[in-house]
Parts: sequence; structure tokens; C-alpha cells
Amino acid sequence: MDPVDLYRGLRQYGPAVHFDPMSPSPSIVAQFPHRVREIPHLLIPLADGTRLAARIWLPEDAESHPVPAILEYLPYRKRDGTWERDALTHPWFTGHGYAAVRVDIRGSGESDGVLADEYSQQELDDGLEVIAWIARQSWCSGAVGMMGISWGGFNALQIAALRPPALKAIITLCSTDDRYRDDVHFMGGALLTAKFGWASVFQVFMAHPPDPALVGDRWREMWLRRIDATPLFLAQWLEHQRRDAYWKHGSVCEDYAAIACPVLAIGGWTDGYTNAIPRLLANLTVPRLGLIGPWAHRYPHFALPAPQIGFLQEAQRWWDRWLKGIDNGVMDEPMLRAWIMESVPPAPWYAERPGRWIGEPVWPAATVPHRLFLTASGLFDRPDASLARVICTPQSLGAAAGSWCPFGAGPDGPDDQRDDDARSVVFDTPPLDAAVEILGAPVVELELASDRPQAVLIARLCDVHPDGASLRVSFGVLNLAHRNSHEAPEPLVPGQRTTIRLQLNDAGFRFPPGHRIRLALSTTYWPMVWPVAEVASVTVFGGTLILPERIRLPGEAQPVLPAAETASPAASTVLVEGRSQRESGIDAGARFARFGEEPSVVRIDDIGLDIGNESSGECRIRDDDPLSAQAELRRVQTVQRGSWQVRAELVTRISATPTTFRVQARLTAHEGDLLVREREWDETIKRDLL
Repeated sequence: MDPVDLYRGLRQYGPAVHFDPMSPSPSIVAQFPHRVREIPHLLIPLADGTRLAARIWLPEDAESHPVPAILEYLPYRKRDGTWERDALTHPWFTGHGYAAVRVDIRGSGESDGVLADEYSQQELDDGLEVIAWIARQSWCSGAVGMMGISWGGFNALQIAALRPPALKAIITLCSTDDRYRDDVHFMGGALLTAKFGWASVFQVFMAHPPDPALVGDRWREMWLRRIDATPLFLAQWLEHQRRDAYWKHGSVCEDYAAIACPVLAIGGWTDGYTNAIPRLLANLTVPRLGLIGPWAHRYPHFALPAPQIGFLQEAQRWWDRWLKGIDNGVMDEPMLRAWIMESVPPAPWYAERPGRWIGEPVWPAATVPHRLFLTASGLFDRPDASLARVICTPQSLGAAAGSWCPFGAGPDGPDDQRDDDARSVVFDTPPLDAAVEILGAPVVELELASDRPQAVLIARLCDVHPDGASLRVSFGVLNLAHRNSHEAPEPLVPGQRTTIRLQLNDAGFRFPPGHRIRLALSTTYWPMVWPVAEVASVTVFGGTLILPERIRLPGEAQPVLPAAETASPAASTVLVEGRSQRESGIDAGARFARFGEEPSVVRIDDIGLDIGNESSGECRIRDDDPLSAQAELRRVQTVQRGSWQVRAELVTRISATPTTFRVQARLTAHEGDLLVREREWDETIKRDLL
């Protein structure tokens, strides 16, 4: 996700945006086989005296008939953060014979302590204690599963690798096995500006107070302690620009064999985290299945683009097999079920993506490498020794990129690529005589040279329609200093030829007859990718695009997935309807994009709490000067019940010199009209081949 869309708020990154049961329209199931009892707030004691806040849904007879438990473990506030999606999901599991346990990580929500970073060892150690506590409860059978999307998908994998005895299986959604390679921070060793937006959103969210209705008068002490002790996340993350021990921690790809329980990995082609699913299927040795739909970064029973699926029913089959020991045939499914996307006119948002489900019995799938050579005339099935194309694109190229990680709640995906293509170096096939269907990761292999020691290369795979419209199918980024290693990058030798391999994001797509396949190459991709310090020209002398072509077998069976169901949505009232605002243009020679979310306020009806959000930002750059890149973000969150009101605001500015990044931030916290805390940071961080 890039700054243009991420700044719309944590309601998109973590907690779900407001669920409209009319669009999309899964079946809402109000009656279940088991009556549901909810414990809205309970404190789980840890060995060091810390208590973690939990919300628990139990079958009414669980004390006399213990059941397995499903844990979701997040920093996103069970009380007023994930309340919307929790209501759709956890009561459904409980109604079908499971305890559902939603726990706030140390330092978040109503839990004690301070949260100092993502996926810390403290977080994982606490998770082990939580699982052991759950397994000991009289209402639990002793078997525990763990589930989550994004952060919860990350720590489900990470805790599974620690092998707590009671953890029998996990479901990980929209997550990654490699925190450096495939997360919001870096892509191909290049700096993603999505890191800035996520840091801004998360910083403010951690400045949210616990609810006095649950913790009493100590809410203020807890709140101010968190504000005082929380680091500036962005500066902390920017200190680590290589794939060092910091990023290896929590990356289960360091030792796939550490995971000993079954894994169900789920994601969507529109999401930013899909690449981990094929890697998990290929490298894990435990029972595992993968499922990839058309969706953006959401649970697939209410995600867009449609079609949604019955995720809850699929999850129940998984839990029934591994937590209850029911031999229900779930492992007879193909190892990977995936939605093959059909060609559509390009647009930044889709309500639905046409396509079909396919099943691959094993992974890697039996694909054929479809090789296309870069020539002076385009992409062809034989090489051209005379190729020498210079790539040096304007710094502002990338306006049609969309978010690095779309959420599907608005126009946050890639738009028609024609304008970006026109400023790139492109290679096209002739119109296709027959369809080409791909499944997996396209790869570009190039022989090239740069006139500077640092350069970034971006490759976009596009479906070009007969009318010229260009639909982005996949893309990849490579910091050429990282061409051999993310752990030990090395500068290029200007003028020296080198061979690089650039792997694009995994995709499932069918190029139709009459369309052309396009490879577009650029040295810039703003505002998604922060530029290197100098304008670089990269000359390509030869290369190959390798497509993982899937051979469609006549009469192959198509998997059938159940229709989406949810529990009843939580009652809420929109008090102030916010709207997104966007503006772009040229100002004082710089191209700018301004964006924002007008103030919005939603009341959670059953607890009488009003949650407010507001955000704005701007990113700008000059076409001839990478050092002119700047981003500024402002984010405000409020929480109010009657006369009690708390407000947190963060303003962040990011810029760079040839040798450093500069991060300036100011966080203010108000109780009513009184300013109770003000923190300022001005951090300078050395650039490390970035």
C-alpha cells in the first residue's frame, strides 16, 4: 500500500471498515447449533504479573462439555478496534462448537504494559503463555488453534514455529514467512513508502487509551505510560535497511521445519502478501493447504473483489479435522485452490473479478516455462543480439500504481497503466493467437549495466487490450545493489555489465486471444517506491521474460467452495460520514498528490463509545531530482463517551539527502481540551545503499 491510500486509516489496515451487509451480501446466520455466551472482558495473568485483556465467546454448555479453542492475538483493540469483524466471525465459530478467544497484545487495548515493536520476542513469549492458559481452562478440551489476518497471520506462523504443545493447527491469512522480502517495509531491497503510512497509523493507534469502563481510574496512568514509552516506529524500522537479524526474527522461512502443526494459508491476488502462500506450500513438511482468491486485504467471507467464499465453513472443516480429530476429507482437497483471473478493463477498484477456481494437487504446480525474449521489436520467442535500450524514467512515474496492499474498500488498486507505460521502456508481444494462462511467479532475467553505483529497476507485466488499455497483472521491484543478496548488498560498478534476476509477484491470470503481453521497465515508481539518491540510467542488452504457463487440461474439475456466511453484524451508528479527498497536479515544478479522509465518527452502540478518525497527507517530487522526494502525513483519532474525550494527533515528515533519511514527527495527546502530552522527534538515519 502506498501513502495515497494507506493514510485513509487503520480501519483499513487492521480493523475492518464498516461492514455493509447489503454489499457484499453473505448470508447472515443468526441461529447456530450451539447457544453462544460472551465474556466481553477477562484478564489473563502472565508469569511476570502482566495481565492481557481477552474477549471470549463460549458455547453455553462448554463448562460441562469442553470444546477446542481458537485464538486471535492482536494489538488492534478487542473493545473498539476489531469489533466489527469480530462480530461477524467469532460468534459463528462458537455457535458451531468452538471457544473463540480474542486477546490484546501487551501494551494494547486494555492489556497491561507497553508495546515496543512488531512481533517482539515478548509478544511471542506472551502468546505461548496465553495458549497454555487457554488449554487449562475448564471449558477447553486442551486443543487450541490459532488464526489471524495480517498481524494475526504473522504471529500465528511465528508462534507455531515455537511449538507450544496445545497448539494443534493454524490458519494464516494475508501474512508472510519473510518479514524483509514480503512486508510493508521493503520490496526487492527497495524502500516502500507504505512503511511511512503504516508507521503513522500504528503510532497513533498505540496512543489510544484503554477504556475507563473496563480498567477504572488507572486508564490515565496506563495511557500516559504508553505514550511516554512507545518509540518512534518509523525511525526504528529505518535503522534496518538490510535483511539483518532484526528482520530474520519472526521470519519462519529461516527454519520452515520448526513448524510442526498443520497450516492452512489463505490470501488474495489483490492483496500485498500473496507470495508467501506458494513458498509455504513448497517448503513446509506438515499437512498444509493453500487458498488464493481474487480478494484484497480482508477476510474472504466479506472481502472484495467478489466472489466471497464461505471462509468460516472452510475454517470449520480445518478445525474439525485438526482440533476435534474428525476425518472429514479436508486433506483430500487440492494442495492449492486458486482463482484464475480473467481479463477486465483496468480500474482502481472492482466489485467483482470474473474468473474460475482451479485446483493443483501439489505445489509447485506442473507449469511450463513460457520464454519470451526482449528484442528491439518487442517480446518474441527468439533473442535479438542487437538490443541496447536505455531506461531512465521520470521520478514521478508510478501514478497509476495504486496501493502496495489494497483493501478493496475504495479505489486503491492499480489503474490503467497507459500513462506509466508511455514513460517506461516497453516490450510487447504480437496479438496472441491463443490464450496464455499463468499460475505462479513471472521472472525477468536481464543483462544490463548502470551508469551509477545505485539504481532501482521496476518490472510490470501487463495485459494490453485491443483498444490500448493496459491492465497490470503483476509487478516486481529490485534494488540493483541487492542483486546478489539482501543481507550483503554491494554497489554496481558503473558501466560494467551484470546479469540480474527479478521475480515478480505471483499471479493467476488468463491472457485472452487478441490481447498482447507487455513487459514495462522503469527506474522509478513513485510514490510506491522511494527513489535512490541519484538519477541512474540502466542499459538493457538482452533478457528474457519467463511466464509460468499453466496447461489447462480438458474437462479438469473445478473446486466448489461454499457461499459466504457471517454472524450478525455489530450494531453501530454513523454520526459523521467521512469522505475521501484526492488532488494531484504540479506546484512550483514538483508533482504532488494530496489525499485525505474527512473527519468521521462511528458509535459502537452496545458500549456507547464514539470513535473518530481523520487523516491527510501529501507526497511530492520533481521529475529530475530524486532528492526532492518528500512525504507529510497527519493523523487524528478520537474516542469519546459522554463528557469523556481523548484525542491523539501525529504529524510526520520524511525527506532525504544523498546520505541520510530525516524523519520529523510530533505527537500530541489531549484529554478534553487539555494538552496532556507532547512528544517530538527529529531523527537522522544513514542511507545504506537505499
